[in-house]
Amino acid sequence: MTTRRAPSKVIPRAFPGIKAHEIEELIAHSQVRSYSPGAVLCREGAVEDRFYMILEGDVEVTKNINNSDVRLLQTLSAGDFFGEMALIHNAPRAATVKAKSSITTLELDKASFDRVLNNSTSIAMAMVSEISNRLRQNDQMAVEDLRLRASELADAYQRLAEQDLARREFLTNVAHELRTPLMVATGYLQMLQKGIMVGDQLPVGIETVARNVQQITTLVNDILFLQEMDLVLSEFQAVDINELLRAVIEKYQAKATERSVNLRFAPSLSLPHVSGDAESLERAFMALIDNAIKFSPKGGDVEIRATYKEDKVFVAVEDHGIGIEKENMKHIFNRFYHLEKHEDNLFSGIGLGLAITRQVIEQHHGKLEVVSEPGKGSTFTVTLTQRK
Repeated sequence: MTTRRAPSKVIPRAFPGIKAHEIEELIAHSQVRSYSPGAVLCREGAVEDRFYMILEGDVEVTKNINNSDVRLLQTLSAGDFFGEMALIHNAPRAATVKAKSSITTLELDKASFDRVLNNSTSIAMAMVSEISNRLRQNDQMAVEDLRLRASELADAYQRLAEQDLARREFLTNVAHELRTPLMVATGYLQMLQKGIMVGDQLPVGIETVARNVQQITTLVNDILFLQEMDLVLSEFQAVDINELLRAVIEKYQAKATERSVNLRFAPSLSLPHVSGDAESLERAFMALIDNAIKFSPKGGDVEIRATYKEDKVFVAVEDHGIGIEKENMKHIFNRFYHLEKHEDNLFSGIGLGLAITRQVIEQHHGKLEVVSEPGKGSTFTVTLTQRK
């Protein structure tokens, strides 16, 4: 139940020191109105000439910050008043006032107020006093708002600085990742062109050029894929996760063998199909398996498991390698973030793999989770929805 205030009780709060007969005169020149919840009484930026005293109900005072965020400044109740600045000049409203509940107000427009003011010096003095108080309050609110904006600007600047640093590191890493295979491929091509490599050396040279060109192509494709996947995603189809994982494992078998890593796949024979885009899902699992191989020790195992429960399909990729430090967990899915070195081991890459995986899984309305312990390995688990 809301409190209702009589006009004769509210007016002295707005104009301290006002005399009894002047209260009656103000009431005679005012109007009592009612509003439904959500009604806007004052709109920020509008030039209006009405002063409000709340007799019953509550209103919310809000301000638009940075042309986007709406901030609640305060809530006013029965006995409070607002809009007094409109009685003395034609400046735009500084805030929006909206009815939070059903409200009743006593309202006075500028023309009516001027008529009363001509006959009452005490009202004039009361108005000057109250306006001065309100200006001090507004100044304090403005200072606080400036402090808040300064803090927001500082945070935004910090984020921009971090993004700029990430971009510069990304460009450096891309240049490094491209330079090495380009130099190798160029060197072998020059030897092939000059006829230096002949006989049994010829196939070796051609294979080396092809391998390094493929490395460059893969890197460029990853960059383009990450940029374009925000714009275009094929219509979802039924995808056989068992077959997709077998294809990815086959692609990475040579790399795993080269690093003495064992790829172990445990499919589920009755695994239902999921709804998705096969090409982008393949890229996501390629990144997970590639990472697992990269960070596994020689002779280590990478286990890929596919299971399901109810309408969800789960794919886990587990390695027993270096694991992820706790402070790095929040960064591993960021674009361009990658681990360059661990103890005596150097790792290639520019940090796009896990960013691609996360984005693909999010576009499939799935979930990507990781559990890791430094020195013991990591398990990445993808959750996808069964095709209906």
